[in-house]
Amino acid sequence: MEKRVFGIILTVLGIIGLIMAAMNFMNGGSNTHNVKEIFTYSILGVVFFFSGIALIRSTRDKAA
Repeated sequence: MEKRVFGIILTVLGIIGLIMAAMNFMNGGSNTHNVKEIFTYSILGVVFFFSGIALIRSTRDKAA
């Protein structure tokens, strides 16, 4: 149960990171600081999202 909740939290954090990367991409300029932010948010978002999904899928429900 705890693993599934942690997986959901990681997935939500990944989605938030990807949304922040997309917002910076749409609103930002072309300076190096903005490019670093986009790469940082997108990489962390992808890692959190897929690790959360993998954790949710690998956790089995036990019959009560």
